Amino acid sequence: MAKLSRLEVYEVMKSTGLVPLFSHTDIDVAKSLIDACYKGGARVLEFTARAQNAHTVFEEMAGYVKKEYPDLALGIGSITDGPSASLYIQLGADFIVTPVFREDIAIICNRRKIPFFPGCGSLTEIARAEEIGCEIVKLFPGSIYGPEFIKAIKGPQPWTSIMPTGGVEPTGESIEQWLKAGASCVGIGSKLMIKDSNGDFDYDEIQQVVKKCVEIIKDYKSK
Repeated sequence: MAKLSRLEVYEVMKSTGLVPLFSHTDIDVAKSLIDACYKGGARVLEFTARAQNAHTVFEEMAGYVKKEYPDLALGIGSITDGPSASLYIQLGADFIVTPVFREDIAIICNRRKIPFFPGCGSLTEIARAEEIGCEIVKLFPGSIYGPEFIKAIKGPQPWTSIMPTGGVEPTGESIEQWLKAGASCVGIGSKLMIKDSNGDFDYDEIQQVVKKCVEIIKDYKSK
């Protein structure tokens, strides 16, 4: 069961503006990544369900976050079917993210008052997602569409909240470009999950880069 309400998730996403994404099969590594991101200032995390045992790792992560970081919104991404969405809601997901637009998943999430962020690639998909209750839509892959796509969408639909994922760099130039175009928040995955020369996650560096990204967003929004 989700520990945060739907409105609480929306608020923290828009206020912090950053959603780190990661996936790993080792629960200890996953916990360390959570620690690093949280200490860096992230208050929303998306765990992508790509591995075969993703649900077992996520269940332990959800318990860990509930105990150690009760104000952290932990969601699940890369969901592609309704039964999987239901499973992760039962395991404690605070929100559901999909790479594509799925009305069946929207219905499941609405029944449980769980935020649903569908991957959309056209104004028609975005409008339909909003009609069925999606407060924030995911632009994926962001690198294909670019900031100008969001700027164009915000013309006829200034009320639309968009989170680009894929193509956002953890730099001031990239993040500000997306925010200036009208993005409500940004999702960053592998570019944020930095590794050292041995191929292991550099938790201290991840913490520092997350902190930098949070500060860039905060500074931009305060202008």
